[in-house]
Amino acid sequence: MKYESTRGKAPLLEFADVLLAGLASDGGLYVPTEFPKFTPADLESFRQKSYSEVATQVLTPLVSPSIDSDDLAKMVEESYTTFRHPEVVPVRPLTTERNENLFLAELFWGPTFSFKDVALQLLGRLFEHELSRRDTSVTIVGATSGDTGSAAIEACRDRDGINLIMLHPRGRVSEIQRRQMTTVESANIHNVAIDGTFDDCQDLVKAMFADTAFRDSHRLGAVNSINWARVAAQTVYYFTTASKLVGPNEPISFCVPTGNFGNIFAGYIAAQMGLPLDRLIMASNHNDILTRAHLSGVMEIREVRPSTSPAMDIQVSSNFERLLFELSGKDSSWLSEAMREFRTEGVLALPQNILELLRISFEAGAASDQQVAETISELHSTQQDFLDPHTAVGVNVARRFDSHNSPIAVMATAHPAKFETAVADATGLNPPQPEEIAALAGIPERCTELGDDLNAVMEFVSSVSQ
Repeated sequence: MKYESTRGKAPLLEFADVLLAGLASDGGLYVPTEFPKFTPADLESFRQKSYSEVATQVLTPLVSPSIDSDDLAKMVEESYTTFRHPEVVPVRPLTTERNENLFLAELFWGPTFSFKDVALQLLGRLFEHELSRRDTSVTIVGATSGDTGSAAIEACRDRDGINLIMLHPRGRVSEIQRRQMTTVESANIHNVAIDGTFDDCQDLVKAMFADTAFRDSHRLGAVNSINWARVAAQTVYYFTTASKLVGPNEPISFCVPTGNFGNIFAGYIAAQMGLPLDRLIMASNHNDILTRAHLSGVMEIREVRPSTSPAMDIQVSSNFERLLFELSGKDSSWLSEAMREFRTEGVLALPQNILELLRISFEAGAASDQQVAETISELHSTQQDFLDPHTAVGVNVARRFDSHNSPIAVMATAHPAKFETAVADATGLNPPQPEEIAALAGIPERCTELGDDLNAVMEFVSSVSQ
């Protein structure tokens, strides 16, 4: 499998090189030059297979010939034995009281209780495998709105050849999210709190990768969903969820709490690989640039406003570039100019043909903090069930769409205990707290605080990577 940049000026690479490169040298994002196809017979076979077996089958054509299929199978098996549920991603009905065809795909049974574990547990092992094979090392620099950071840290802590530097927006992640990152004592883990938003953190990371000399001299790597390997690993649970709910020729819809667009883009990729989809529903909080773009055809950056679902407090969704590349017929010239205009002007009017294609595959909706609280409260009062606020955004939006023709699976992206304050405010009760989360309160924190200053961050990265 070969991979190309969305900007069209970087060389074609195989999977292992894409894994280590993260961002393309021309500033674009890597995507496959073609998508492997799974037949209805393949999809039917997934119903009898374990999550790890499906993951190995789905990912093998995407990583070949860089990574041997036996090596991949071993890494996949090791990754998902860390999960607390034997199905890895179990699926259950949302309610028993209402006549709904809505389901929850629980993505939060990994080590840090977030959907990010599904991809990052594998990504850490892929990095270690490839670095060992090449006898080299990497300094991974990432940005997090909360969950990516802890999941990446857990996946990479104490791994040979890896230094990890994680930027998070100071005061804009939950206390538990912060403690999951800053209480890790491993010498190869470095947390940095940036005085800014997640978008500011992400811009700092992209700027360092765009500086070719700096990136190469410090051997930078990426764990954010700008790294194609993250998206690839996330495609798997779309296949496994569908196999639990519909037959191989029957369509299914997914409603996905959407921030950086990596999770829902993985669903789009699954469709390109043969999964019959009815709709992909983008669910936003009040930082709703993607919902507004879907409705109006105009992407317009506005100020990021804090919400009870902080992992979605984003205005620049990196993976949307990958979708625009695909919808434009891989027109890298148009996309390069469009991305330049968007970052310079803060506004981009989508061409009519792209907007029409977007609306064929995607629906969109946004939920306010008040609507999220009402959804959490209602599910608890009727079901004695707790939802985290991001999942509640998905449930609130999913209920606006007709689920009679095909079931809608809402991606449950985090354990409710990670957002204890929001859940308690909505229900009057604290959600049950796993002992791993409860233990964080007594552990000292380690974190460096920096301003939104590229030079200062680059100096810090230089000091760590030496």
